[in-house]
Amino acid sequence: MKLTINKVRLVAAWTWDAGDDACGICRNAFDGCCPDCNIPGDACPLVWGNCKHPFHLHCISKWIGAQSSEQQKCPMCRQDWKFEARK
Repeated sequence: MKLTINKVRLVAAWTWDAGDDACGICRNAFDGCCPDCNIPGDACPLVWGNCKHPFHLHCISKWIGAQSSEQQKCPMCRQDWKFEARK
């Protein structure tokens, strides 16, 4: 008996490895996107602070931009906000 495959359907899924489920600012899932974006993925990346809290880049940028330069704190732990360098 010979087996012939006529069609192949590939299915893939991706997730951010954030250690959390949702952005602490907008509360949207990290597998989704922030309120400013329509499509999740590289256009709506995650960023981490030195405090290890992850956020959508657009969300934390707005948060930090709305604060004075000496008051830029993580919205979760209130530590001074600094972007963590990730490889």
